[in-house]
Amino acid sequence: MTKPALAELLDLQPHPEGGWFRQTWRTSIEFSPPGYPGPRAAATGIFFLLAPGEVSRWHVVRSDELWLWQSGGPLTLTIASAPKAPDAPEAPDSRSVRLGPDPAAGHEFQALVPGGRWQTATPAGDEPVLVSCVVAPGFDYEDWQLEP
Repeated sequence: MTKPALAELLDLQPHPEGGWFRQTWRTSIEFSPPGYPGPRAAATGIFFLLAPGEVSRWHVVRSDELWLWQSGGPLTLTIASAPKAPDAPEAPDSRSVRLGPDPAAGHEFQALVPGGRWQTATPAGDEPVLVSCVVAPGFDYEDWQLEP
């Protein structure tokens, strides 16, 4: 796996779901939200980079996750109630959002993935795409599931 130049510049590491990331922020405020197995930071933030040909595999986060487009090409973010089955044309109740630099082309600068919804992302062009993701209550691997 070749590390993209921007991943090198931003000191990003391989992400278990695919792509490259680095946590950039974790609030010092913690609380115990209902339905969570323990205390969580109020919010967290990461840089997340996908290069052409890379995919963020289907995964689900217990908390709400706000994706913010930062630079590069567009990205297709698909949100669904469950991951796509291997023999299905698409995931159940899925909808896609195109994050990117050009609102005139239908790109959004940000998109919300509600907690408990499955998601996958892939670059929609031939450029790497950098986003930031803000999770509230804050991200914890205990609240994250990758499609088997």
